[in-house]
Amino acid sequence: MEYYKEHIKTIALIGAMGTGKTSLAESIAYVSGIIQKKGEIEKGSTISDFTAEEVNHHYSINSSLIPVFYKNDKINFIDLPGSNEFVTDLYNTLPILSGAILVIDSTRGIDAQTKSYYRMLKEHKIPTIILLSKIDKENVDFDKLLEDLKEKLGASVVPFMYPEGGKNNFNGFAYVLNKKGYKVEGDKTAEGEVDADVKEKVSTLYDKIVEEAAAQDEGLMEKFFEGEELSVEEIASGLKAGLLSESLVPVIVANSLLNTGVKELLDIVVSLFPSMSDTKPMESNTEGLEYDEKKPFAGYVFKTIVDPFIGTISFVIIVNGSLKVGQEMIVLGKTEKVNQSFILTGKNQNSYDIAYAGDIVCIAKLQSLATGLTLTDKQSSVEIKKVAMPTPTIFKAIIPKNKQDEDKLSGALQRLALEDLSFEIVRNKETKQQLIGGQGSVHVDTLLEKMKNMFKVEVTTEKQKIVYREAIRSTAEAEGRYVKQSGGAGYYGIVVMRFEPCTEDSYFSEEIFGGSVPKNYFPPIEKGFFEALENGPLAGFPVINVHAVLTDGKYHPVDSNELAFKNAAKVAFKNACEKIKKIILEPIMHVNIKISDEYLGDILGDINKRRGRVLGMNKVGDYQIVECEVPEAEIISYNIDLKAMTQGDGTFTREFIRYEEVPQNVADKVIEAAKLEQSQE
Repeated sequence: MEYYKEHIKTIALIGAMGTGKTSLAESIAYVSGIIQKKGEIEKGSTISDFTAEEVNHHYSINSSLIPVFYKNDKINFIDLPGSNEFVTDLYNTLPILSGAILVIDSTRGIDAQTKSYYRMLKEHKIPTIILLSKIDKENVDFDKLLEDLKEKLGASVVPFMYPEGGKNNFNGFAYVLNKKGYKVEGDKTAEGEVDADVKEKVSTLYDKIVEEAAAQDEGLMEKFFEGEELSVEEIASGLKAGLLSESLVPVIVANSLLNTGVKELLDIVVSLFPSMSDTKPMESNTEGLEYDEKKPFAGYVFKTIVDPFIGTISFVIIVNGSLKVGQEMIVLGKTEKVNQSFILTGKNQNSYDIAYAGDIVCIAKLQSLATGLTLTDKQSSVEIKKVAMPTPTIFKAIIPKNKQDEDKLSGALQRLALEDLSFEIVRNKETKQQLIGGQGSVHVDTLLEKMKNMFKVEVTTEKQKIVYREAIRSTAEAEGRYVKQSGGAGYYGIVVMRFEPCTEDSYFSEEIFGGSVPKNYFPPIEKGFFEALENGPLAGFPVINVHAVLTDGKYHPVDSNELAFKNAAKVAFKNACEKIKKIILEPIMHVNIKISDEYLGDILGDINKRRGRVLGMNKVGDYQIVECEVPEAEIISYNIDLKAMTQGDGTFTREFIRYEEVPQNVADKVIEAAKLEQSQE
């Protein structure tokens, strides 16, 4: 069967870790008939969590696509990781969604991570339903949860379901939309009457739903206030409009283990969530771009999987036209042919003859494809804007356990980078460290575990070394002599040089009069000066911001040569350093910290303890952006510390801006540590 945008929906299952998203995805697949038997997280048999790392840790690390065919619609459910450290799939998925189901653990309530995800959904204007999982657990107070949703999320929540059986004896739910009760019977529910003790509550909630539906349309509102009864179709139309405009947020309950409420969830998704025809595509160079199967093909790669045996699998959202096997498309200016296309359900491939605008399809074995690329027909000029990723917040140095793996390490990291755009690979020549940067310690450790499992490359980790600099704060003149004459060709080079601090990059000039040093020796003298800066006098760090001036010198008509004058410049700098005031400089980072208001005082106090300076604060919605400057040495593990201070709510970005002088007490420790390391080499 072929599906067009009017009958296609892309829905994210999103929520904090441990809220039950993967169990919900399994139940959705089972109830919709995609699978005949449900898997279990503890056994590593679910369709969503299938990688070795996910099976080992019992939580989602990657997003999983679960296409469901229900009634007349194709629903592309995407199960997203709960940890806010695995951001590549999250950031790339948000722009293609027509809706989201925010899963909240009823026993935990609204935690910091839930608030963060709800903010993201609001920022991207994604219609959202809130699903309260684990509703059958003891002491779950549904009415209290509703109040918390309003207070902590600021959401205009409208309960579509109401649990039956009380706080400690959940046995089903009342479905407010049809005023029917659904009792749990094994792994199914049986329709019946609403329990007498909640009948009045359900009636009140139904009236609220009707009022909310009527409020979306002037005609319906007039009819409502005149006392006329709204039809089922009119109520559905109003609720759909309210969901699309984000003026209401439906709340439902579910027990994924017993499949309770899952069929009703699917019914709500089909009847109320907007389709891809009502959804705007990602940002592009084309004004007014819409999902349209009648235009020349254009698609966007929003996810990549690397399989050591199959190669790469690219997930493509089709924006215009259609895609099928044998079709040619333009990738980075080159023509490529689609040899294999399919849909994935978890890791299972299913053939898919043709996909139209608004749908998702997978392409295998095209090495030129990568996440963030636009694919087009020759007749299309559409260019989709690549999604920006946050910069790494933590770096770790990695060392191969086996010498033989040094060559394999680079290739393994590059292949991991095809899947995950939110980590960086940096080779620091100064510290001789191979660094891997990610969104947190768990993120980096998971990447290394994946490298071990997939590419058989094991590494050990060590702390990132800070790249310090040295500088001078006074001016001095010194002579440099490099004279070696013992018969035959020798070396003769004498220079007098002045060294002074400057604000720009280091540079060389000369004030020679009378030809005391021939001009052809100026370049080697300059080279010697810059080589001398590579190894500073205090701790061996590179020296920056020095102006060297050649003022005088001597040469020999036979023994002088370039090497002699280059070495003479080095000696001159060394001698001058004995008289010059020298300092250690440290890298300063520009840091933006995003937190809820309640943590502001703690964060400001902590910045001060880290020798930081607060530049300003900007309130955006219900959270604060704190802009500050902090020495890099003080925020190596800030990702971990910030999470601890904000219960996982805080995030930050960092960017190098300049070098600054280190306080003397800190400089003494830096110099001591550097000399100790040099003695051990």
